[in-house]
Amino acid sequence: MAVDELQAIIQRCQILEEADFKGEDFNLFQVAGQKCLEDGYAAQLLEVIQNEKNKVIIKNMGWNLISPLVRCIFMYKQEDDKREHCLKILDHLAQLCNPKELFLGLLEQIEQTSGEQVCQTVMLLLQPLQTVLLKLQNKKAYSVGLSLAMIMNQLTPLPVPYTKQQIQEDKLGLCQCCNAVVEFAKPFVNEVVKNMEKSSEYNDMELKEELLKFCMKSLKYPLLTAQLEQLEGIEEHPFRHFATEIIDILWDIRELIPLVFLHRKGKSPHWENQEFADIEQKNSADSLACLSYLMFVQHFGIDCFPVVFSPSYLLQCNMTHIEVLLKRTEESMLSKGLDLFESCLLRMEDNSLLHQYLEFRDFINVPQDLVKVMTLCPIEHLRKKSLNILQLFIDKFDAEGKYTLFRCLLKTSNHAGVEGYIIKNIKDQIHLSLTKACDNIWFTGHHLISLLDLVLLLPEGAETDLLQNSDRIMASLNLLRYLILKDCESDNQTGVWTTLPKIEQNFLKPLHVGLNMSKAHYEAEIKNKKENRREAHSSNTVCSVTVSGEKMPAMTTEMQLQVLHSALFTFDLIESVLARVEELIEVKMKAVIDEN
Repeated sequence: MAVDELQAIIQRCQILEEADFKGEDFNLFQVAGQKCLEDGYAAQLLEVIQNEKNKVIIKNMGWNLISPLVRCIFMYKQEDDKREHCLKILDHLAQLCNPKELFLGLLEQIEQTSGEQVCQTVMLLLQPLQTVLLKLQNKKAYSVGLSLAMIMNQLTPLPVPYTKQQIQEDKLGLCQCCNAVVEFAKPFVNEVVKNMEKSSEYNDMELKEELLKFCMKSLKYPLLTAQLEQLEGIEEHPFRHFATEIIDILWDIRELIPLVFLHRKGKSPHWENQEFADIEQKNSADSLACLSYLMFVQHFGIDCFPVVFSPSYLLQCNMTHIEVLLKRTEESMLSKGLDLFESCLLRMEDNSLLHQYLEFRDFINVPQDLVKVMTLCPIEHLRKKSLNILQLFIDKFDAEGKYTLFRCLLKTSNHAGVEGYIIKNIKDQIHLSLTKACDNIWFTGHHLISLLDLVLLLPEGAETDLLQNSDRIMASLNLLRYLILKDCESDNQTGVWTTLPKIEQNFLKPLHVGLNMSKAHYEAEIKNKKENRREAHSSNTVCSVTVSGEKMPAMTTEMQLQVLHSALFTFDLIESVLARVEELIEVKMKAVIDEN
């Protein structure tokens, strides 16, 4: 019987000195103890462990029981007495065993767990692990850091609940586990705080650095991925609670403000391998971006924040983080980047952002990333939001800033829709310049002529794809029509009349030629489709179309004809606006000649 075998080993070891225990004794004790657990004799094993006479034996050999003990705890149901006995055994082992040996045994158990049992195992072993760590004298900071790193490495592969239903269900127990890990860390935070209060020159930085690493990892996972908006029906959002706790730890160890403003990353290890160094840098950038989102969007820790910084300085500090988030493709991270950008811009007054800020690399890169979200992101509400934020960003700049930004976006966007949008903004700025009392040199005169050189031209002359560039062409024609109507040749505030021959040469004439070529091509295609409709129906009735790498439903001949007619309608629309522009130019020129 398993209990008898265990008693025999115990009696044999009781008469030995601690130094006389052999490897064979350890093995026999482990096998007998495991057998007791597996055969259902947990109560008897508990009695053996509680017996004062066996303290020395348990101190040296008890840690070997951790693995079978954890297996048995998960095997029994919650209400089973045997499970309760196993939990008591675990508590006693945490109190009695050699801390160093038990620490390694507990970490090994956490490391070996996987899949659905990760959170359960971590939550089960957190309390005994904390008890053991508090007992350690040597290498305590290292052991705490190793424990937190091991736990976070095990949690990181788990999917983060995102929707309200997923958060409420918490199938894998991640929400509960994350908050349990924070509670586990609190005694060590308190120790650092106490030591810092005792001495203003607190030199034992190791434990503080380990806690900082834990906070940085927590910011990247799960907080960067998590949904952190307040959700109706969830009284205490687990990830919001977790975020609050992480911010509190950073504040307590005096690292919150340095991280937000000085971009301090802690003592990053020196990697000889550049790939590892790049990964470390990326992880740190992700964590700092999440921290800024928590503070400036969700207002965690905002009470600790010094209210002395200008909105433009806060925007400058956050542009690096916004750039990091906008380069991601995951919805949770992209939305955080957009929210952070919007939050920073809403603090500012229109026309208050100086053009000199565009000398910073981030102020050029971020709008370009925003354009990519607008044009490439498959999520509609994020595309719409990014467009609104681009407009907000434009509105905040002074006149020279807007001018510089427009030039940059016209050269880099490579998207007709975006170019059309920028040209509409240019038209609005010209209108303000012509109607306001104050003179705006950036959207009149020679500065405007230089900008019009980028706007009023066809990228590839008469051979430009007019259909693909229709948004840009229509916006350009509307701008030119506005300039002809609003600016008299005698005033020529915008300089459009000076540069009109160049506009005709580079834009209007090639557009005429391009329209004629395109219309002729599409009319021939329509005629061809109609003539061969019957033949096409019998041999090859469909046309394959691929959009963003995905194959779209096949197109019938009728659908192809519909697309071709739609293209012709677009050309007719462009042609009608072009005709109106040329008519206005002719009328204005004739009026000037008659007047002279």
